[in-house]
Amino acid sequence: MRSFIEGAFRNKAAVWLCVVLVLGMGVASYFKLPMEFMPEADNPQVTITAIGPGYDAASMETLVTKPLQEATAGIAGKTASFASSGDSYSQVNLSFDAKTDMKQARTDVERAVASVQMPERVAPPYIIQLNTSMIPISWVTLTFDDAVTSAEREDAEKQVLETFQGLEGVGSAQLSGRPSPAVTITPDSAALAQKGVPLQALYGVLQGRSGSASVGESMLDGSSVNLNVASTLHDLETLRKLPVAPGVTLGDVAKLEENTSSEGVSRLDGKDAMVLVITKAAGANAVTVGNGVDDTVERLNGEMPGAELKVLMSTSKQVVHSVNSMMREVLLGALFATLVILVFMRNIRATLVTIVSIPLSLGLTLYLLDLSGVTLNILTLGGVAVAVGRLVDDSIVVIENIFRRLQKEKFSASLVIDATREVATAITASTLTTVAVFLPMGLLRGSLQDFLLPFALTVTYSLLSSLLVALTVIPLLGAKLFRGVKMTEHEPSRRFQRFLEWNLRRKWLPLTVAVLLLAGSIGAYAVMPKGAIDSSDASNLTVTLGFKADASPEKIETEGKKLEAYLKELDGQDYVYMQAGGNRESAQYGAVTSRTEVTYMIGVKKGTDAEALSEQIKEQAPSYPDAELVAQTASMMGGGGGSQVFIDVTGPNLASVTEAAEKVMTDVKPIKDVLKVESNQQELKPVYTLQVDATRAKATDLAQQLQGMLNPVPVGQLTQEDGRQVPVILQPVLKPQKAADLDALTVMTDNGPQKVSAVAKWVKEDKPAIYYLKDGKPYVRITVSAEPSQLSVVGADINKAVAGLKLQEGVKAHVGGASADMSQDFADLGMIALISIGIVYLIMVLTFKTLRAPLAILFTLPLAAIGAVLGLIVTGVTPDFTAMFGALMLIGIVVTNAIVLIDRVKQNEETMTIREALLEAAGTRMRPILMTAIATVCAMLPLVFGSAESGSIVSQSLAIVVIGGLVVATVLTLIIVPCIYELLFFRKSALQRREAAAGAANGKGRGKAGATEAPGAG
Repeated sequence: MRSFIEGAFRNKAAVWLCVVLVLGMGVASYFKLPMEFMPEADNPQVTITAIGPGYDAASMETLVTKPLQEATAGIAGKTASFASSGDSYSQVNLSFDAKTDMKQARTDVERAVASVQMPERVAPPYIIQLNTSMIPISWVTLTFDDAVTSAEREDAEKQVLETFQGLEGVGSAQLSGRPSPAVTITPDSAALAQKGVPLQALYGVLQGRSGSASVGESMLDGSSVNLNVASTLHDLETLRKLPVAPGVTLGDVAKLEENTSSEGVSRLDGKDAMVLVITKAAGANAVTVGNGVDDTVERLNGEMPGAELKVLMSTSKQVVHSVNSMMREVLLGALFATLVILVFMRNIRATLVTIVSIPLSLGLTLYLLDLSGVTLNILTLGGVAVAVGRLVDDSIVVIENIFRRLQKEKFSASLVIDATREVATAITASTLTTVAVFLPMGLLRGSLQDFLLPFALTVTYSLLSSLLVALTVIPLLGAKLFRGVKMTEHEPSRRFQRFLEWNLRRKWLPLTVAVLLLAGSIGAYAVMPKGAIDSSDASNLTVTLGFKADASPEKIETEGKKLEAYLKELDGQDYVYMQAGGNRESAQYGAVTSRTEVTYMIGVKKGTDAEALSEQIKEQAPSYPDAELVAQTASMMGGGGGSQVFIDVTGPNLASVTEAAEKVMTDVKPIKDVLKVESNQQELKPVYTLQVDATRAKATDLAQQLQGMLNPVPVGQLTQEDGRQVPVILQPVLKPQKAADLDALTVMTDNGPQKVSAVAKWVKEDKPAIYYLKDGKPYVRITVSAEPSQLSVVGADINKAVAGLKLQEGVKAHVGGASADMSQDFADLGMIALISIGIVYLIMVLTFKTLRAPLAILFTLPLAAIGAVLGLIVTGVTPDFTAMFGALMLIGIVVTNAIVLIDRVKQNEETMTIREALLEAAGTRMRPILMTAIATVCAMLPLVFGSAESGSIVSQSLAIVVIGGLVVATVLTLIIVPCIYELLFFRKSALQRREAAAGAANGKGRGKAGATEAPGAG
């Protein structure tokens, strides 16, 4: 190590050049690094969504869902399959093992789905595998004034889409909710009867009317020519003149209209709106793309009269906010650490030398992150915020040792080198132990690894950079700035050394106190409820108005617009975006919305109390007795399921599953801190089934006829002058208003036209509005919403209640959701902690070349646990996953002080007894230990009082655990570790003390003998 430090002194010019280069590369990397909200992580799930207009839930399950589940049953890595079938849609969610290559999994699913033949009118399924990089950068709404014509709207839509698709850095831009033009044919029943034209004649009215074909080649006027036949329907007037029977045109028996339609309702502030969803390309900077979108919106608003674009939400703004807030906390942490050094050193030059490690370490860290392909996001910045207090630790120990030596010795370059070498082993070992804590994160499962690895790399790069700076730049600066400076001597604290000596003589007392404190903290943690991470940023509100399954479309629209009008008048709202029904564009993202649910997204103005606004909206619930009104704060990342426990009940048939689910719900509802219990099978819908008498009619024939009479049927297309195809839709001729009308329907049978009641019977049943399958079997999912801070307690009580139930044979209940995920995450971190402790111990054994000294250092870990639990109790913060992550970090942080202490003890043992070595080391190293601990604590204070970013592991609870654990461990390390160390070497230490006592006694004896002989001699 000495040769490495001397090498820096021999190549000063190269070191200073490297300093300038590192700072320059750091600044360049900061501006070059792509900025994202979250690191790229695969969701271990593939979603298959199929849309089939006109099919009921039962038909979608039988014809679409079950074939899809069967086709994907053998996909490699699949752990579970959940499917739901509702009116006009089917969705299958395939969950995969964390080790699965999700790109390959998607390919396998696509291949399996391609082998399934979809029924008529069911579009090819969409297959979605989501990744955090697919999170949209911006949601932009497009609205038009009433005066804008259809042609102008279409031109504007095309211009908007092409402009954003061509924007630099944009990966995709998709406009949803676009109204599509259509021509509708509404049959006139009276006119059809009067003219004697059957309804079936209208179905083929366009057949053969348009098309083109080559009919051959011929010689005309001596030349070879081609002969073609072509006909195209261009306008509505031509369509009206088409014959449907001799002497009868289509216009005589039907009403023809041009109109536009949309699959769902999408409105912004009371006006029909389309939504443009923009995602960035791989490697693009989210902030740059977001700014480009904002500029483009502003430009297009000036170029397109009658059209208005508005950025509804933007994750790029969230990225900027996250980066700025994290950088603010980093700078505040650095400032607090600087003040701590200044207070302890009482020397401005020593302080300046020490804090140089912060910008240099950060610059090198940013450059290494750029080389590693890691983006700048809230987790990497969180890693910097956590590490900033440790960046000065190594430099503090080095500069403090130089400072202490200069108080008693004459300045020289060799003194600076020797003082750095004295602590080089200690700071290298302490830094490596902290880094070692993060190495096993490569063993974590799936997305947890994707999220934690960038954080771990950031901390690792920061700490290794700070070690390199402490061993090269800091000694050089110290040698330059301390030359000729007179130092004020700082003596070790004699009072503390006497106190420590008192404790060493009575080891049983401090050790008993420590054991009692540890036992109390373990007990306190065991009874503490473990909570979920709060992911709500309250930047907007989500309001849903859910109607019963049998609600009419007219009622849903009327009530939905009524609530929309109320929300628009609220103080504090920035915008109100209303959405109802689903569309094919949203299905491409795996989003399928119930047709009976209206959703509102409300932008909250800055400074508005979002919770109060939410409560105000909830007060409107009595105005909608036939619907459920839910209002809650929401984050940009979604969420709301962070404290939900799922209970999946499976069985051989739906009846037994439903019965078991009711038992489970009855037992779960009374559990304390359960806020809401609901089931996916609670909603029933009336279903009329036509039971056909097979001797009188054919069921398939009747089904085809009724589908045509009761549903819109596409019969052809018009080709407009610009070449665009417009569908022609035959509207249903029959619209029964009540159940009795169904019996009056007339159908064609082998015996001619007859009433439906003559050949079949309508049977009414109440059936689930949605059918659910888990791995091909019927299941009911019970969702339990729990108080977030009591999640672990509620989860344990639910497990106990479910385990005590006696269910029918073949019926099983599985508890999952947030509490199970949290337990798994805690178990993963526990395993990582054990592996980290093993690696830390190995590093210390290699450093000290003994097994016993590192054991004494490891005793700082239970001391840290005391402080961590005490911090949570004092602040009243509920431990969650981030708190556990803070405890993992403590393993690497708290041992550093003990390493610095024991390293000095080992050096002293060459010339002192063990006790003398402990007392001298404690007195000498107390100041750097306190400085590094307080600097780390102060650097983390902004995290305690700042606002945690949504979805970040760097939060208040993490900071409280680290601060509490570090404070208590630092105080107790100076007392307990020396006691443990002497206890581990008790025989050697006792022998040394006996020899010292005997030597002192002999010395006194000789002194008395000399005093007796002296007078006689005289």
